[in-house]
Amino acid sequence: MKRLGLIGFGQFGQLAAGILKDHFDVLVSDPAPDAPGRARALGVGFGAVEDAAARDVVVVAAPVPAMRSVFAAIAPHVRPGALVLDVGSVKMLPAQWMRELLPEHVDLVATHPLFGPQSVARDGLPGLRFVVCPIRGDRHEKVAAFGRELGLAVTVTTPEEHDEEMAYVQALTHLIGRSLVNLGIPDERLATQSYQHLLELCGLIGADTFELFTAIQTQNPYAPKVVRAFVDQAQDLLAQVEKAPRPS
Repeated sequence: MKRLGLIGFGQFGQLAAGILKDHFDVLVSDPAPDAPGRARALGVGFGAVEDAAARDVVVVAAPVPAMRSVFAAIAPHVRPGALVLDVGSVKMLPAQWMRELLPEHVDLVATHPLFGPQSVARDGLPGLRFVVCPIRGDRHEKVAAFGRELGLAVTVTTPEEHDEEMAYVQALTHLIGRSLVNLGIPDERLATQSYQHLLELCGLIGADTFELFTAIQTQNPYAPKVVRAFVDQAQDLLAQVEKAPRPS
């Protein structure tokens, strides 16, 4: 069984460990004080970041803003022939940092699992989306094949194409969803199907961290333009309403 190091043991890291432990000998590394206990409870190993980085496959599940420092920290410890992946919600910056900081003797693949604990708990893995971006080497094909074995709907694309699409699919959706969560929209007795969809969106996004929301909005170079256009359209519509004739 191949040995896999998982660096980062937050919400998604724990989900990933639970999935991957059936296919790899998993060793987790995370600075959180309670991480060793959570790893034991899940039935995976726990160790120093250097040990996790020295494994056959290294998955970086740290928050995107922390990834650059993680790649720099693991660079001296990754073994020749190893495969390094990230699971960040944006792809251009992690891909750039991996190319810059990790040695030529490792293969690199940038990935984005388009799901989280809420999605898996509700639907299971089959049919959920998984994005694979080749960065260095050809092992992205094996990563894509493994995703398909898990039942995931795999898309192979570039970091640039991924981020351009995610500006709409993720940045805009999360802005709307988190705004509704903060507003606290109620589960009304007379809810229409459209309103029910908004409640479902709140349920999916409400448990995500603000750290993730910030990364989606600030680390994707295409996001600000799309978000600004949405805000401008909303303001323009309200301005038109203000000018509309009122019943006498």
